[in-house]
Parts: sequence; C-alpha cells; structure tokens
Amino acid sequence: MNLKIGLDMGSTFIKAVFVDGEELIWRGLAPTAPGQEFLASRLIQDGRKALGLAEGFELLVASTGYGRNLYQAADLKLDEITAGSIGAFKRSGGVARNVLNIGGQDMKALRLSECGKVVDFKMNDKCAAGTGRFFELAARVLDTALEDFGALSTLAQEDIEINSTCVVFAESEIISLLARGAKRESIIKALHGSVARRAIGLLGRESAEAPLWLDGGPAQNTGLIAAFEDELMAEVRALPEPLYTVAYGAAVSLA
Repeated sequence: MNLKIGLDMGSTFIKAVFVDGEELIWRGLAPTAPGQEFLASRLIQDGRKALGLAEGFELLVASTGYGRNLYQAADLKLDEITAGSIGAFKRSGGVARNVLNIGGQDMKALRLSECGKVVDFKMNDKCAAGTGRFFELAARVLDTALEDFGALSTLAQEDIEINSTCVVFAESEIISLLARGAKRESIIKALHGSVARRAIGLLGRESAEAPLWLDGGPAQNTGLIAAFEDELMAEVRALPEPLYTVAYGAAVSLA
C-alpha cells in the first residue's frame, strides 16, 4: 500500500481523504468550526479506524485550503489553487482544461494545460453570491433541503429572474418573489440561472472551452449543471465526488 492523507481545511467544511497510490479509498468531512486542528485529527482517526490501520502506522499528511496552516502536523502544505488543479486533472482522467470550483465563500476559474498545470486562474472572493453560502441562505429562506434543489428546479412552470448579485439583496428578492406568489421550484431554477451567469462572467465565455468541469459542493446539484449548459450551449460535467477534489489533489501531491 502507498497510503497518503489529504486535508482540505475549507471555510465551510473540513474534508479528509485517504488515498492509496492515486485511488481514493476513504473520505470524510466535518463542518468547519473553532478547533479546526482537532476536527481534522478526529477525521483522520475516523479514517484509520474505517481502514483498520494500527495506531502506530505512520502516514504522510498534506493540508490545503484556507486553514491549511492550522494543521501543524502536516508534512506538506499547499495552496488550494495547486491542490485543486492537480485533483481536477487526475479525477477527470487527465482531460479537464477548464474547471470552475464553487466553494463555500468563493469561486475559482482555472484553465489547465495538457499536462494539468495552471495556465490561468481567476478568483471571486469579495462576495458570497453564487457560492455555497449563497445556496445555504436560499435553502433557509425557501425552507428546502439543498439536496432537493436539482430535482425541484425541473418542476418549474414559469420563467422568472433573480437579478441581484449580492447575497443580502438576493435574499430580499427571494422573499419578495415568495410574497408575490412565485413557486419555490421556479425560484430555485432562477437561482441556478443567476449563479451560472455570474460564474460564466468570471470564467469568460470566450475561454469556456467545452466541456466545462464543475467542482465543489454545488457541483452535485444537477439543476445547476443544467443551468450552465443552457447558458453556454455546451457540455458541462461535474467532477466525481466534487467535495473532495481539493483534498485528493493535496494527497496525491505527496511523494
């Protein structure tokens, strides 16, 4: 076995993966909270137990994400752009060229070379609109589970638009739409369209070479993928287990 651990100390979740060579064999996550080093250590212990590893079995650990420096025992610390590009390239089978990572509090648009190196990236970290926090807020206002957004958006029977690009104003717009009798299915579909337009604005339509690969928690939302395809008129794919791409990229970076 060639076991390694990757930690993604994100703004919303801490993710841990165990990788054997380049095969992801265990994954786990915990909400980000004070005491991140303890939470990360507990995830690693959970992985050890699940895999039946003895307490003395030594493993290399790579940390990435906003809180990467908080895990003092890491053998390697690398930025999330590097870890994300490596993870996306390998998890796509080496074919990803354009990747959009939608994180808890930011969006990152990456362009990769034929060997998986970052040739350009753009980042929106000044506003939470279109990020995981944005979807969490919308789910709370609509009293709807996030995992239901994809299926519900297919039931929309009216076309409406959400024009606000600020989370605070978008919340007010959603409440106003509900007050006017708009159905939550239509609002959810409008949210997907709003996020897709904002993200493509960051990526740049002229550089959005098909297929576009989506990464991060919201990439599990089939309604969001459909919204991207409607906007781009091109194929959009989600990376496998997109919550863990960055942690995976950190792990496989270890020698």
